[in-house]
Amino acid sequence: MQLTTIDWIIMAVAFAVYLGLGLFVGRNASKDYNSYFLSGRSMPWWLLGTSMVATTFATDTPNLVAGIVRRDGVYGNWVWWAFLLTGTTTVFLYAKLWRRSNVLTDIEFYELRYSGKPAAFLRGFRAVYLGVFFNLIVMANVTLAAIKIGNVMLDLTPVQTISIAAVITVAYSMVGGLTGVLLTDLVQFGVAMVGSIWAAVYVCGLPEVGGLGKLLAHRTVLPPQWVSRSPHWGVVNLEQFVATFG
Repeated sequence: MQLTTIDWIIMAVAFAVYLGLGLFVGRNASKDYNSYFLSGRSMPWWLLGTSMVATTFATDTPNLVAGIVRRDGVYGNWVWWAFLLTGTTTVFLYAKLWRRSNVLTDIEFYELRYSGKPAAFLRGFRAVYLGVFFNLIVMANVTLAAIKIGNVMLDLTPVQTISIAAVITVAYSMVGGLTGVLLTDLVQFGVAMVGSIWAAVYVCGLPEVGGLGKLLAHRTVLPPQWVSRSPHWGVVNLEQFVATFG
């Protein structure tokens, strides 16, 4: 795939917008510690929620979900759909309690909840585990996915992909604080959703697919792993399957 000048211009404009947002909110973010790390505790719920969803829509997650569906079908999504219970509990129960505690991080919460040497060990262990090992694994996954996408779509080397992504991300995060991150997440999530929907519409319109009607009317054989879970399934109508299981 050969990128044209307009493609590079669009990407450059996107990076400029992200940096611009960080610079725009930088002055307010630098007022004090609370403004930089917590946006003054004044962000609306929908912006915070969008940022959380956008974070899970990183480069690695779509690849993971696509692999799960390809291997296990729609049923496999329950691997992460199961988090719905803990997520709603956090939003509607623990979030209010956390806000009342007036803490900045979970490590600070441990200082309020526990005491003594065991609590000090717990705080230290959590700080090292989450701050070093856990985050290294997460960032390694995201970076590897970015490298693969950068190579396939932009013909970039791993060093080029990491350098460009790291410089842009670190710049607006460092200057704009949490507010800068939230606003860029909002913009990036909007771009990702528009791109995903457009890609789905484009693929459905390809001659090989023939539109959504032909896709739903197509008869398919379920993979063996699905048949093994429900022995009476065999050759089924895809429209019936979608209507039943979403």
